[in-house]
Amino acid sequence: MEQTRKKSLASSVMLVITALIWGSAFVAQSEGMNYVGSFTFNACRFLIGGIVLIPCIFLLHKANRGQRPNLGEEEKRKQKRAGILGGICCGAFLCLASSLQQFGIAYTTVGKAGFITALYIILVPILGLFLKKSVGANVWASVGIAAVGMYFLCIKEGFSVGLGDFLVFLCSIGFSLHILVIDHFSPKADGVIISCAQFFTAGAVSCVPAFFFEHPSWEAVCAAWLPIGYAGVMSCGVAYTLQVVAQKNISPTVASLLMSLESVFSVLAGWVLLGQSLSKKELAGCGMVFAGIILAQIPVKGRKKKGGYEKGV
Repeated sequence: MEQTRKKSLASSVMLVITALIWGSAFVAQSEGMNYVGSFTFNACRFLIGGIVLIPCIFLLHKANRGQRPNLGEEEKRKQKRAGILGGICCGAFLCLASSLQQFGIAYTTVGKAGFITALYIILVPILGLFLKKSVGANVWASVGIAAVGMYFLCIKEGFSVGLGDFLVFLCSIGFSLHILVIDHFSPKADGVIISCAQFFTAGAVSCVPAFFFEHPSWEAVCAAWLPIGYAGVMSCGVAYTLQVVAQKNISPTVASLLMSLESVFSVLAGWVLLGQSLSKKELAGCGMVFAGIILAQIPVKGRKKKGGYEKGV
């Protein structure tokens, strides 16, 4: 029992670190725009993330060797094909969502971007209705709370919505679709292989518009080495690996709650590192959105709660 508690505590700490990395990555994304275009930034960070995950695949497979059932060669090949196909599909949606997020961050604060992006936690079960998946009363309540919070956070005088906020909201829809695709493929293949393949796919797809519309230079990429390196190595590689390792020893509900702290850390990172601040109205909106996110993760009694979703970035 004591050993189990220690593992659970260690996993909780790892997930808080994961949320901290993801939250502060919004600062890296914002700063990277000072040197390179959105597509160039995403292409670099995703390709770096895929490279970082290659050794993680071997290390995690070695650590879990005794816990996995013995599979035949045909079954292994089938899982590998499913992992690559799933990674390609996930990578396409990841590229779309991340591009919208990257463009949106150029027109809004990193704190607001963090909270609006985190709406995927609420949108996923709503979109799941189209896949005939039931939604609990807590999710509908969280939608109402988050909607009021979004009004305080995003609506300006004259009932207008900022371009950056709108693009980031579209990004949260993209991440919701991305998560549903992961949910479809994850039972059929290794999650780390899917993630590695999706990073390479998203990076390769981002390269096309980057070369056509942004004409990146090696000098500009080198000048942005710190934000690109942080987003690629820490946000894509380290944070994802911590998430995979930690979720083995903690309940999905607790894991989701801890990772939702990403939105809080994005506000703190924007304030400490960039000097960005939010008005009292915007802070009230952040609080309501966060309350809605937390409420959406509370399992309803008598309803089987599906495992926590992974963002995968």
